[in-house]
Amino acid sequence: MAEGWLDAPLILKDKRIWVAGHTGLVGSAVVRRLQDEDCEILTIGHDQLDLRNQKETLKWVHSHKPDMVVLAAARVGGILANDRNPAEFLYDNLMIATNVIHAAHLCEVEKLLFLGSSCIYPKAAPQPIEESALLSGPLEPTNEAYAVAKIAGVKLCQSYRKQYGRDFNAVMPCNLYGPGDLFDETTSHVIPALMLKCHLAKTQGENAIDVWGSGNPLREFMYADDLADALVFTLRHYSSGEILNIGAGEDVSISDLAAQVAEAVGFEGELRFDASRPDGVFRKLMNSERIHQAGWAPQTALRDGLAQTYAWFLDQNSSISKATS
Repeated sequence: MAEGWLDAPLILKDKRIWVAGHTGLVGSAVVRRLQDEDCEILTIGHDQLDLRNQKETLKWVHSHKPDMVVLAAARVGGILANDRNPAEFLYDNLMIATNVIHAAHLCEVEKLLFLGSSCIYPKAAPQPIEESALLSGPLEPTNEAYAVAKIAGVKLCQSYRKQYGRDFNAVMPCNLYGPGDLFDETTSHVIPALMLKCHLAKTQGENAIDVWGSGNPLREFMYADDLADALVFTLRHYSSGEILNIGAGEDVSISDLAAQVAEAVGFEGELRFDASRPDGVFRKLMNSERIHQAGWAPQTALRDGLAQTYAWFLDQNSSISKATS
């Protein structure tokens, strides 16, 4: 096997695996995927444990003794939320990463996966972005605070591995979407924000929606359940201080994405692009050859994933669903 990949996969059967952030987009998908692994899944809600509290986090990890940790907990949001609330995005994500990773070290957790983000890479990184691009240039200003916190988490994993030999690994997913996402027009990521806009316009009989930016930027998207499958693959097969990109391997323009979202929702009105709003970095496509060459690849096409996501949204909002049926 290539460097970083295990010759013999780890067995997850009977392992106690804590999914931190299990109610979120990624965490809920990981829980669904782990149900096929005959392991014991540990979860606790943020209303019962504030991962920003070091003492309580350490106490919980010590008492529940997980063998493995998937650290999917984070404060997340789209361009507007990141730009308006940099202090909270930096502080909350720093504390979550620091407390969980440190507790995993003190409690001698066997293996940990820390989920970063493609936004950790420089704004002008060569495309597709390789893992070696980390810290090679300035970050995108609109999500710099979130990115800095995630970079700190990466460095914590690498430092505990170097100093103490901990099997702590950091993976970088591309932009994600799917069941469990946050649907809000202003604070959500692009797909759920667009989907909600199209849905409301459709149900209220409006003939147009506004889309932030020019529509020209290119983004890479992956269905959350595909990422969950990749994370289980990584738990079983990967051990390295080097970060690992996990992406779909292709990108789409925001204008094409908006059209596909509208199609999934059944909205036939106009898409009005507001070029006065920020686009963010023009292109963000990751080089995910290392995990693809190791034998993993996503299975869900964007159009299929959007349809499944909208079906989930309607199911979760039954009163809305009945009004539109």
